[in-house]
Amino acid sequence: MKRFFAVVCALTLMLSLTACGAKQEEAAGTEKITFVLDWTPNTNHTGLYVAMAKGYFAEGGLSVEVVQPPEDGAEVLVGSGRAQFGVSFQDYIAPALIGDAPLPITAVAAIMQHNTSGIVSRKGEGMDTPAGLEGKKYATWDLPVEKATMAHVIEADGGDFSRVELIPSTVTDEVSALRSGSVDAIWIYYGWAGIACEVAGLETDYFAFADIDPVFDFYSPVVIANEDYLKEKPEAAKAFVAALAKGYEFAAEHPEEAAAILLEAAPELKSNERLVVESQKYLADQYVADASRWGEIDPARWDAFYGWLNENDLMEADIPAGAGFTNDYLPA
Repeated sequence: MKRFFAVVCALTLMLSLTACGAKQEEAAGTEKITFVLDWTPNTNHTGLYVAMAKGYFAEGGLSVEVVQPPEDGAEVLVGSGRAQFGVSFQDYIAPALIGDAPLPITAVAAIMQHNTSGIVSRKGEGMDTPAGLEGKKYATWDLPVEKATMAHVIEADGGDFSRVELIPSTVTDEVSALRSGSVDAIWIYYGWAGIACEVAGLETDYFAFADIDPVFDFYSPVVIANEDYLKEKPEAAKAFVAALAKGYEFAAEHPEEAAAILLEAAPELKSNERLVVESQKYLADQYVADASRWGEIDPARWDAFYGWLNENDLMEADIPAGAGFTNDYLPA
């Protein structure tokens, strides 16, 4: 996170946009919007590509270009104004909200209603609960919030985090890493990596952080927006979020057709077509879940996670209640 802030100024001046092969034709009088992903295209992003393919953005007078993120994520690009919207995560946003020069970004919609991340391990090796990680090899990113989360859930289960063997993470393929034994446990998002294990026929154990402690049911991922853009062009921002909502609602109701749209937009995924389809089926129930509408952010749940960060001194300054999100741009 400290490295994140160290490169903010340099990146703002130096970043160049890399297109993802997704750009709508710009008609006269349309509002151009740049949307930056958090990673390469995947099923977290399907609603975006559905909205493009179905013409929902065009109906709202918008022309949308999708770009790849810089090395340190979408937050800097959106904060600088070089992209108006992007994909981030509540925990990633946290350091951007504090300090002498906070980034002008705000979450305007939850892509998923609940945190689907947790720990995957080979089945039957005792890591189906957090305490079972004692003496095992865990692939770590060596981040303060990550390690505090792991310590919290392991110790709540009666274990000792100091007895977990921390292996610097170089994992790009969870299935191969688990099968090879290079690591025993990996923090994943089940909707992609967990489904990948299923598709590969690898039997696993898994526990979700949100099931261990509700404080970890934070919003991941979310759509972020540049605050200046929200103030200067509120109607265009609302039109964008409304079109995006239609895209995700369609993906929730028609997962296989939505998967086909994603595969068409990102042909590099076609080698993993089964994974895309199965992931899309899994996420169809996650986009809206128990919320009254797609994108809704529960203030109490949002603040609970940031309150936990504050209580554990994981940020350089406390994050105020209500900081970093708004539901004002969602369709009624």
